[in-house]
Amino acid sequence: QSRRVSNLVAREMSLPVAACEVTFETLRDLWESILPSSSFDNCFLTPGLQRIWWDQFGRDAELCLMEVRNDGDLQGIAPLMFRDGTLSFLGDTDLFDYHDFVVLRGKEEGFYPTLMDCLEPRGWHTIELTSIPEGSPTLDHLPRVAGARGYVVEVEQEDVTMGAALPNTWEAYLASLSRKDRHELRRKMRRLSYQVESRQYYLSSPEAVEEGLPDFLRLLRLSGQDKAQFMTEERERFFYSMAVDMASQGRLKLYFLEVNGVRAAAALCFDYGSSLLLYNSGYDTEYASLSVGLLLKVLCLKEAIEAGKKHFNFLRGSEVYKYRLGAVDEVIYTISATR
Repeated sequence: QSRRVSNLVAREMSLPVAACEVTFETLRDLWESILPSSSFDNCFLTPGLQRIWWDQFGRDAELCLMEVRNDGDLQGIAPLMFRDGTLSFLGDTDLFDYHDFVVLRGKEEGFYPTLMDCLEPRGWHTIELTSIPEGSPTLDHLPRVAGARGYVVEVEQEDVTMGAALPNTWEAYLASLSRKDRHELRRKMRRLSYQVESRQYYLSSPEAVEEGLPDFLRLLRLSGQDKAQFMTEERERFFYSMAVDMASQGRLKLYFLEVNGVRAAAALCFDYGSSLLLYNSGYDTEYASLSVGLLLKVLCLKEAIEAGKKHFNFLRGSEVYKYRLGAVDEVIYTISATR
């Protein structure tokens, strides 16, 4: 089925909303230029990543890319889609750990009322906005603005992502762990170095990443039935397009841990700003006794410290190992509004 694509430009509240057909490329440069000045600058909000998801999964939906302006003054961008009477962010929660509007800092008071003015004439009955991070102005402004207009609004905790603040040195990081966790981590690292010949490295050029993806996908599927079921052919196509595109922008590293010359574990990370984000990983269970899956994540964290990163984001899920590596909960929320 064909997909309808529209770009809505919300201007001054008293003025009518204009609409014209647009592509992602039309907004890409503007989108990229304002994202660093937005209230939540994150790789999941980049236009390239959102476009790739839309191309792969956006069928049977209408793309609503909204450039929000008030009397000509740019306030932000709303990456939305319209499907079956529901407005939502682009990107499902199975592949996107965060969603939000791209709102310029200091423009929040105008953005959300103007956004609602633009949305109200459309034929929706529900707004369902998932994976909004704690601290986002959307959690404060949108329920208040929508509630004042008579909408029934609910804000619920959806899940947690987990992250660790990084000190300046590896030794300082180890010192921040509990004595038990520090001892256990050192023991596992010694065992790996004593029992086998190991090597950890990453690929970052588009060509090298594309070459390494078959091994990454193989190791992801080997690491558990849940991950094997997750990696459908459709998601595999998304991973290929996404990884090569992000690598071309210098925003992706594909890490491997080799054991006796064999790739035994892999981790795909986003390298964005002052953070390294662990997007997905896998390992060969034949090497489980050497804790290769865990140790590759630790080596990624160590490399992030050495590269001067300030934050390591383990992303969605509250697995025990993340706490043992010093991560803390960062809550994400869902906002729903009905007419």
